Amino acid sequence: MAGWQAFWASTDAVGAAVAGLLLAMSVGAWVVILWKGWVLRRAARDIARAVPTFWAGANLADGRKRLSSLDRERVLLPLFDAAVAAPTRGSLEANGAREDQLTRRLRDALHRGLAHLQFGQVLLASVGSTAPFVGLFGTVWGVYHALVGIAGAGQFGIDQVAAPIGEALIMTAAGIAVAVPAVLAYNLFGQWIAASEAELEGFAHDLRQMVLQYRPPAAAAPEGTEPA
Repeated sequence: MAGWQAFWASTDAVGAAVAGLLLAMSVGAWVVILWKGWVLRRAARDIARAVPTFWAGANLADGRKRLSSLDRERVLLPLFDAAVAAPTRGSLEANGAREDQLTRRLRDALHRGLAHLQFGQVLLASVGSTAPFVGLFGTVWGVYHALVGIAGAGQFGIDQVAAPIGEALIMTAAGIAVAVPAVLAYNLFGQWIAASEAELEGFAHDLRQMVLQYRPPAAAAPEGTEPA
């Protein structure tokens, strides 16, 4: 605390702006880390439960109802809706083969779901790669500011140099402290997203095959009658 107090007492507007930027980067990164950790874990649990439950449904309507109740992040349900949707009549899409229509709709729905899971990754990567350099800039500026002050005072010695430079090095440590959690979270979340992406791609592929080959179950014959 004493180092930070001495730093704030001796720094100028540029040093304060660099410290404020590092603080904003740290707060932003931790907000994204906590939010994404919650979203990705919830999505992974929902995918693991919802996919087997969907395939256990009696028909398409029952399967959709099961997905709707379990897919809280809405990454599976859009795939189902895209698979069973009908193309707009008179559109270019309606003129294509049914297989191509399904592929296009499922691909678009998959991309939207992945965009939701990947949201915030750019911020974590940016903070992790730039925070050390922002801190280093703060250190360089602090050293420069300290040397200018020493030169203006007309006194030069190890005691006059060591304290200001030591205070300026706090910015480098702060930059590293901001970057490390962001980098670790980026790599961990990347693995979680890749695992969810594989599950979603597999579900989309199975949906496509099912829709192409789907035959509605025959209606049950009324009691007392025999099938023709």
